[in-house]
Amino acid sequence: MSEFERPETLKPIETPAQANAFIEEKINEIRAQVGDKKVLLALSGGVDSSVVAALLIKAVGKQLICVHVNHGLMRKGESEQVIEIFGKELDANLVYVDATDGFLGKLEGVADPEEKRHIIGAEFIRVFEEEARKQEGIEFLAQGTIYPDILESKSGVKSHHNDGGLPPDLQFTLCEPVKFLYKNEVRMVGEALGLPHAMVYRQPFPGPGLGVRCLGAITRDRLHALREADAILREEFDNCGLAGKVWQYFISVPDLKSVGVRDGKRYEGWPAIIRAVNSVDAMTATIEEIPYAVLHHITYRITHEVEGINRVALDLTPKPIGTIEWE
Repeated sequence: MSEFERPETLKPIETPAQANAFIEEKINEIRAQVGDKKVLLALSGGVDSSVVAALLIKAVGKQLICVHVNHGLMRKGESEQVIEIFGKELDANLVYVDATDGFLGKLEGVADPEEKRHIIGAEFIRVFEEEARKQEGIEFLAQGTIYPDILESKSGVKSHHNDGGLPPDLQFTLCEPVKFLYKNEVRMVGEALGLPHAMVYRQPFPGPGLGVRCLGAITRDRLHALREADAILREEFDNCGLAGKVWQYFISVPDLKSVGVRDGKRYEGWPAIIRAVNSVDAMTATIEEIPYAVLHHITYRITHEVEGINRVALDLTPKPIGTIEWE
């Protein structure tokens, strides 16, 4: 069996009983691997890292140090939500690091998607190494890598920050307890661990964050426009009931401008591209049909409330042929 193939002993997780059996097995494996050492976890607040955090807390308790890195590429209110849920409600051993300037500085002028992913992945590790030096006994780096990440990285479709972006001189031993699970299986494990339903079924958010949705070379003004437009999309999907119906939805903003009109004057701005898809395992995706009344309302809000955006477009491409993310 290839190291990238799901183990034959791992049966699909389709029921709560199977999820509980997986949890018990992984707890034993983690304890055997980690011993009495400390584990550093990149906690983005997304589904995968949240499930890994809950699993590790069950296995090794306070030996786990959750580090939330604000790389400046988070969605609006994202870091604040992570601090509230994990730092306060779940009482996790949480360290918050604002590394915005460092990440955006290294990404300045970089337009190639793969190069951006590698820079973000490598910088993540460097930040963790700095944090590790402040602690004693850290030997392991836990990650929320899941099976689609591995398949896409190895097939050359695209690198993932937690796979293709890792530096060759990594100082930690990796701990990746859900690396052979699909997204739907990760969600089942999360519910079996007792995580809030809203957290477990939160839509996927890539590790590089808005870095792969601010297409091309990232600038702070376009990144800000993307963050605000994305917040409007999410708010309106919540309001009209689409949030619970669509698997993943977001805005991408390319590095190009077109001519528009605002207040009777010529107005050049970027387009905001809506992507709304349904999927089970992230390997294929279909397009969700959005009512035109909803699209018109979202378009009006984005073009009137977000500085720098003067058009809204809808991406109708399924996967394949298009990947879910644009980069």
